[in-house]
Amino acid sequence: MARSRESKIELTAYDDLFETDESRAEANLSKIREIPIAEIDEFPDHPFKVLMDEDMEQLVDSVRRSGVMTPATVRQKEDGRYELISGHRRKKACELAGLEMLKCEVKELTRDEALIVMVESNLQRTTILPSEKAFAYKMRLEAKEYGERIIGYGNDAKIASQHMPQGEDKFCPMTLNGVTYKEKADAGGMLLAICKENPLSQPIQIGSYRGFQMEVFYDTVNAHYCLNLCGMRKYKVDLGTDALGNLTRIENEIAKLPARLEAAKTRKEETTAQLETAKEEVKKPFAFENELKEKTERLNALNIELNLNEKDKTVIDDEPEQNDKQPEKKSADRER
Repeated sequence: MARSRESKIELTAYDDLFETDESRAEANLSKIREIPIAEIDEFPDHPFKVLMDEDMEQLVDSVRRSGVMTPATVRQKEDGRYELISGHRRKKACELAGLEMLKCEVKELTRDEALIVMVESNLQRTTILPSEKAFAYKMRLEAKEYGERIIGYGNDAKIASQHMPQGEDKFCPMTLNGVTYKEKADAGGMLLAICKENPLSQPIQIGSYRGFQMEVFYDTVNAHYCLNLCGMRKYKVDLGTDALGNLTRIENEIAKLPARLEAAKTRKEETTAQLETAKEEVKKPFAFENELKEKTERLNALNIELNLNEKDKTVIDDEPEQNDKQPEKKSADRER
């Protein structure tokens, strides 16, 4: 007799049964509020310029007449002030219109999350300079990369510290193919044996050591075996033919984790400083802007002329030549 499958049925909460669309809308609107402009700080390293052009003049007039229709996005900082994520043009328009409050949606975001949201929202604009877009992508990628490195190295360093080598040999038990080896020589010998049994370039999981999963594979380019220590991040160890020497190489790679963590933090600080410098460079006007505009207009004019010439040629080609014989007219008698 077939067993009946158990299925979990999620029941709607009592309060949700009587929740209306209006109440749901009110819950969402609770995150939207009027915030004094004086309490809103600019986003650090914001790469996009707020241009004082015709579009801005129209936006200022619109804000004077109808206010801000689409809320800006902010996050609340630890000091109680707000950091502007998107809506820099709307904020500037409010300031020019003489308003003291800005309609905002308050979101709970970390600094890196806010950075990504800021870039994503601004990349939807149609008038972005190539230099601004490149700078924005650089900010987003580096913020994500170094943020992930710091988290990964920190987590893996913590794992390694919880599984420190013990005894005179300074060795932790190593598990290989489901068997735990407490002696260094036995573990090193078995590791070599497993490598010889797996001459493939595709990594194969073989066991664990000091809290890290281990994979082995054959490096066909350099013609030797390699081992991956797998935590939140992967760490490659080049293996040799000496059993105890391979264990020393594994320990040396794990010992590098604190230094990797500090290097990632330092690199992130350096990148932040470089981004600040690049931000100032982006603000500088393009030295050949007038010349570029003139040549662009001339190019557009040439394109128009070329298009007209192509049309004239088409019309001429469609006209029949004078030497062409006219088709003979069939007599009425023959048609009958």
